[in-house]
Amino acid sequence: MGVSMETAEAWVARWERQQQRYAVDREERFTVITDVVEHATAGRSRPLLLDLGCGPGSLSARLAARLPDAEIVAVDMDPLLLELGRTHHADTARYVDAVIGADGWTDTLGLDRPLDAAVSTTALHYLPEPVLLDTYRRLAALLRPGGVLVNGDHFPPREAPCARLTAYVGRRRAERTGGHAHEDWRSWWAAAARDPELTDLFAERERRLAALGGGGGDEELAACRHAELLRQAGFRHVTPVWQFGDSAVLVAVKEDGGA
Repeated sequence: MGVSMETAEAWVARWERQQQRYAVDREERFTVITDVVEHATAGRSRPLLLDLGCGPGSLSARLAARLPDAEIVAVDMDPLLLELGRTHHADTARYVDAVIGADGWTDTLGLDRPLDAAVSTTALHYLPEPVLLDTYRRLAALLRPGGVLVNGDHFPPREAPCARLTAYVGRRRAERTGGHAHEDWRSWWAAAARDPELTDLFAERERRLAALGGGGGDEELAACRHAELLRQAGFRHVTPVWQFGDSAVLVAVKEDGGA
């Protein structure tokens, strides 16, 4: 079910444009996440990073460009996006096919030492609270003391008036920067399903989503609720480091001996 380099390049480029509709200041958010990882891994010769819900490798590629000595493990359950990443960003990461939050998913990662950082962007919002809490606990166990968990996503406020306000600010920002001019999520997937090179991968994706009951929905947890869950999972230090509208980067630091 492999794809050609040309096909992978075209679909990843199209993915990058499509995602600009949804992630406010997406490139800046990637940059901030990478800044945090750079800070957390300063002085470490071969930092080990985990990219959660990696898709076609967008965040992994940016991390690898800034931190060329890092070892990156990128995990996702989508066979189509994983194959695009493996082909287009082949030298960026080691790609792992697993369902985040499923029983034993961390055992499939093949880690040989503690993580220096776990990162994610617009990928954990579909996990129900109990699964998210368990995922945070497992990541806390995998991280070294002083390691970081960095999550860039949309975190709507709990109060409806504030949620409407932050969503509007983000939407207006996307309109000003041209993000809404690109195709949307549904159009990208509909077009991908028609590409003969992607037919088998798309069929496998549909089979997996059906087995998972549709893949889950958006839980829309506020950043403060994520912080509460992270503290329950063992992270004492949690802080947002960037926000525009309801798009934010939330960082949790695993306590070390000097904290």
